[in-house]
Amino acid sequence: MKDTVKYEFHHFGIPLQDGKEEGVFSEKAGMYTVDNPGKFRVQWHRFTDNSPLHPLLKTVPHVAFKVDNLEDAIRGEEIILGPYEPIDDYFVAVINDCGVPIELIQTTLSDDELWGRARTGQGSLYRK
Repeated sequence: MKDTVKYEFHHFGIPLQDGKEEGVFSEKAGMYTVDNPGKFRVQWHRFTDNSPLHPLLKTVPHVAFKVDNLEDAIRGEEIILGPYEPIDDYFVAVINDCGVPIELIQTTLSDDELWGRARTGQGSLYRK
C-alpha cells in the first residue's frame, strides 16, 4: 500500500476449477463470473481452458480495492493485467503482490451501477 493512495475494500474473487459454465461470460477473458447471493461482495470465477488471463488470477483468490488514483497505485508494481476499462467508467489493473493477485479499481460509478453493468454484461470485456 502507498501512503499517497486511498484504498477501500471493494470485493473478493475466488477462482474455481469445477468445470461448470455458469454466470456472465467474457469471451475475451475466457471467464464466467457469478456474484455470491450473500451480503458481502464475493464473486466466483470459472475459466475456460484457453483463458488468456495470468495463472495467478485463475488459481489464487484475489481481493479488490477501489483507489482514488490508479496510476499512482500501480506505479512500480508488477502488473499482471491491465490497466484497462472492462466496464464503461470502471478502470482496472491487477498487480502481483508476492504471489497474490490484487485488483485495483478506479471508478465514479456507484456500486449499484457497477454491479448492474457487470451482471448484464455491459462493457468492453463482454463485447466481441
